[in-house]
Amino acid sequence: MRTWLLAALLLPMGAAAADLLSPLFQDHAVLQRDRPVRLWGNAPSGSDVTVEIAGQRATAKADGSGEWHLSLSPLRAGGPHVLTARSSSGAIQTVRDVLIGDVWLCSGQSNMEMPMRLVSNSITEIDESSNDRIRLLTIARASSAVPRKTLSAPVAWSAASPETVRDFAAACYFLGRDLLKAQGVPQGLIHSSWGGSIIQAWTSASSMRGLGYDDAINLLDLHVRSPREAQQRWYALMEKWWQQNDPNAGRWNAVNVDDTGWSTIVPDDFWEKSGGPELKSFDGILWYRTTVTLDAKQAAQDATISLGPVDDLDSTWVNGVRLGSLEGWNTPREYRIARGVLKVGKNVIAVGALDAGGGGGMWGTAPRKLTFADGSVLPIDGEWRYRISAPLTQTGAPPHAPWLESSGSTTLYNAMIAPLGNLSLRGVAWYQGESNSSESAEYARLLPAMMRDWRSQFGAETPFLIVQLAGFGPAAKEPSPASWADIREVQRRVVASDNHAALITTIDIGDRYDIHPTNKQEVGRRLALAARREIFDEPVSSSGPDAVSAERSGGHIVVKFANATGGLVVIGGNRPLGFELCNAKKDCRFVDAMVHGDRVVLDAAADDAFVRYGWADSPVCNLYNDADLPAVPFEIAVTR
Repeated sequence: MRTWLLAALLLPMGAAAADLLSPLFQDHAVLQRDRPVRLWGNAPSGSDVTVEIAGQRATAKADGSGEWHLSLSPLRAGGPHVLTARSSSGAIQTVRDVLIGDVWLCSGQSNMEMPMRLVSNSITEIDESSNDRIRLLTIARASSAVPRKTLSAPVAWSAASPETVRDFAAACYFLGRDLLKAQGVPQGLIHSSWGGSIIQAWTSASSMRGLGYDDAINLLDLHVRSPREAQQRWYALMEKWWQQNDPNAGRWNAVNVDDTGWSTIVPDDFWEKSGGPELKSFDGILWYRTTVTLDAKQAAQDATISLGPVDDLDSTWVNGVRLGSLEGWNTPREYRIARGVLKVGKNVIAVGALDAGGGGGMWGTAPRKLTFADGSVLPIDGEWRYRISAPLTQTGAPPHAPWLESSGSTTLYNAMIAPLGNLSLRGVAWYQGESNSSESAEYARLLPAMMRDWRSQFGAETPFLIVQLAGFGPAAKEPSPASWADIREVQRRVVASDNHAALITTIDIGDRYDIHPTNKQEVGRRLALAARREIFDEPVSSSGPDAVSAERSGGHIVVKFANATGGLVVIGGNRPLGFELCNAKKDCRFVDAMVHGDRVVLDAAADDAFVRYGWADSPVCNLYNDADLPAVPFEIAVTR
């Protein structure tokens, strides 16, 4: 999947390696208001460390490993203040220009990571961004197989300015900007995201084990001790998965396959861009095949095959011999071909590619080639033949190598969340789910587990602002399975069952043709509205209409909505679009709808059991409330 290769702006650290305070506490930092201020750092073992700020003082003793922790009483919003730490060993550290305000942790994948320079109206937004009361801190991309106590790269707090905002996470910045406008309280924005990441990578080992991921965590532990042994076990697991889930495994990788009727493709870009109509939105397994003719000298040597990247997972074969399998959307594939595999005359190369979302298949302009032991090279560019084997809805999501950076298990939590310690936060803004769209049932377990996980670190009642996936993908001409709709429904239900979470609906500001919609201003505005309503209890509208019931009434089904006190609003027509009725087997049909106040009335059949709205990857939705917020996509059961 494409990700933003974010060039994070890393300024020189305001503190040296021997400083007493954690690097999170440095010049221009923001500390959380109205809550205990938790501070920590390092000092000589057994020494006392005294910290002072805003008239408060507290002392802690460094333990045997040199770590110390303390907590100050809550502080009111304001500043700037000076934070001073003194050790009984004689060391002193002074941190200046510290504000007291609200601290937000913004995390997720590429739509959270998307920088300001890529949003709509970016030039004006960046030029007008200077504000000393908005402070920014970016956690550099990093992964680790074990939890880290410190960040892997230097960090620096900085005030918002055209220079610092340009590469900062746009949705996070707009959240802070709108909250500052509404409340006048300093905003500290911590950005820690990785494009294309799966939620498993953001979850701790203990939580993953609690969900039954023991095999993955054990394999990750083995990789720390013996990478080669772990890789061998992984190859065996993946080969087993291909055999069990690809209906053409063991067939289309073989030599004697008649592929003359297969379609052709030049794999220099994702298969969605090839022009093949069946590939325009295809996720799943596809096989590529090509042949090369070798002379006796070439066939007698061992060689290396270079294929460039394959998004997301490959199984590569030459003459019916498996060479290997790797995972990673932009990882170049290079495999050794042992002496004796190649032969004089025609040689068959077969590559199975599995795409779990976004762009898929062999892609890129790097030369595809065979490099022989004597240094000679034979290009294998040009046309290949291809054929679809199975869609992702049939195969299910493949397991991920647990040590991979953004698609591993615990790897991003260990390097980008664990080092934040028990930092006092106002809340978490989470925008993720695209990379888990093929496993909604698992996401329904993972999302609440991750939220519990982070709350065990930052505080039991830490609020989560969950951004529901925007629209992306082809428009639906008729009701059909929609993996993104499945994820949206999981997000809706998880938030509905959580007393400290809010859902931010963005279904109307997506882009059918771009997985990274550029209107992050509206995402930030809706995040801020949700925070104001759910966290600060302000009387503002923060959500569009949200279905609370669907009941039979004569020959109709009546759907009642919350957050529609001024009545439902239909945009661009007399009737709302996107409603479906389904029987118990989830056979669905589009139905006409009529609005009556805060209700929608649907003509029903006797076997209708469920109502859906906006149930597509990229649905057409025109139902709003009088606050101009869109109705939340949903599926609910009909009651009699």
